[in-house]
Amino acid sequence: MPVIAAFMVPHPPLIVPAVGRGGEAQIAETTKAYEEIASQIAALQPETIIISSPHAVMYADYFHISPGKEAFGSFSQFRAPSVSFHEKYDTELVKRITELAEKNSFPAGSLGERDRELDHGVMVPLYFIRKKYQEMKNTVKQDFKIVRVGLSGLPLTDHYRFGQLIREAVEKTGRRTVFVASGDLSHKLQAAGPYGFAPEGPEYDSRIMDVCSRGAFGELFDFEESFCEKAAECGHRSFVIMAGVLDGTAVRAKAYSHQDITGVGYGICSFYPEGEDEKRRFLDTYLVKLQEEIETQKDNSDEYVRLARKALESWILEKKRLPMPKDLPEEMKTKKAGTFVSIHEYGHLRGCIGTILPVESCIAQEIISNAISASTRDPRFDPITPAELKWLEISVDILGDPVPIDSPDQLDVKRYGVIVSARGKRGLLLPDLPGVDTVEQQISIARQKAGIGPEEKVSLQRFEVVRHL
Repeated sequence: MPVIAAFMVPHPPLIVPAVGRGGEAQIAETTKAYEEIASQIAALQPETIIISSPHAVMYADYFHISPGKEAFGSFSQFRAPSVSFHEKYDTELVKRITELAEKNSFPAGSLGERDRELDHGVMVPLYFIRKKYQEMKNTVKQDFKIVRVGLSGLPLTDHYRFGQLIREAVEKTGRRTVFVASGDLSHKLQAAGPYGFAPEGPEYDSRIMDVCSRGAFGELFDFEESFCEKAAECGHRSFVIMAGVLDGTAVRAKAYSHQDITGVGYGICSFYPEGEDEKRRFLDTYLVKLQEEIETQKDNSDEYVRLARKALESWILEKKRLPMPKDLPEEMKTKKAGTFVSIHEYGHLRGCIGTILPVESCIAQEIISNAISASTRDPRFDPITPAELKWLEISVDILGDPVPIDSPDQLDVKRYGVIVSARGKRGLLLPDLPGVDTVEQQISIARQKAGIGPEEKVSLQRFEVVRHL
């Protein structure tokens, strides 16, 4: 039996009266919508409720599923310890999900932290659901167990795949299951709000409510990572997991409310399956489109990028350093320069290694060395595998000579890269990077890369690049 319904919900602790202490009145519309979907869940009488939460245990490269037989939680950290929970986990379903993940070599399971304390991303939905179950105790004959899953730092495509895997596990166990995707929308909707304002905030909320009100889950992939970061949303990946759970399924979608009174967006939608629909295999559709775009990029890329791709493919497939081709432009064979090779996969950075000053005999050899390093030796990532090669987007930056500067005022994040130095440590950041909009951000990130503290005095250099795509 597939998932019988799915819901997109927010998780503001304020909405719980014992926490809000009257403040919850300002989001009464959200409360009313929450009570409506809680009534629907109670009427459905699921055996299991799966809740994806941005505040559960989260890893950069792994989806954590809470282990154990039970979990406890309360709103004590929000000064309301009397509102507490004791929930039982569906251990059989958890076991089936982890078995499928292992079988498919998918990075998900119950390894790692064993956190038995429920987070507010789980407790806020449970507050309304448990309240409704108590109100309907004479008609609701069956209680439910829960499964709590976290998000990860992996691409949206993997979040969708995780949802597909969850759906398969549900079908194999035959559980009557409801999926709850917990997540607030933008946190930057008002200047007076706790996180301030960014123009991407209202745009994110408008787009996500439109997408979800139509059940147009394929459009979830169109939200660029840098855009989501600027909007400071917290639920997008949770919603993508839900979309994966409903893969290949026609849905009846309905939006109930959207509020931004507090400067944070709260949206509530429901999704009821209405049979199979092969046209709604959104990940498959996205990957076909992406493959076409990458092939077009390959066809249109110049000699610099083609050389980087050939070099990493030679190393990954044959463990051989690519000999320098003879038919390269003369400047690649005779000039020297520092170079950076950047690799992206599914819109996520997958590797970036370079040299500030040249260490090889020419630009071509510099690119070959850095392509190998970026694809297999970047300490932030595992080495790229042969199966990933067709999904890679590659760019090459050729660095100009670094020039010392006296002040950050002489920087421009779009035009210049920056090098910060202190105590023998040196950090570099390339220009014109997604999500880096100010000189302050640029210097801060370069400091972090070098391990230089925010208050330490640094010397600055700037440089220009020629970017090849």
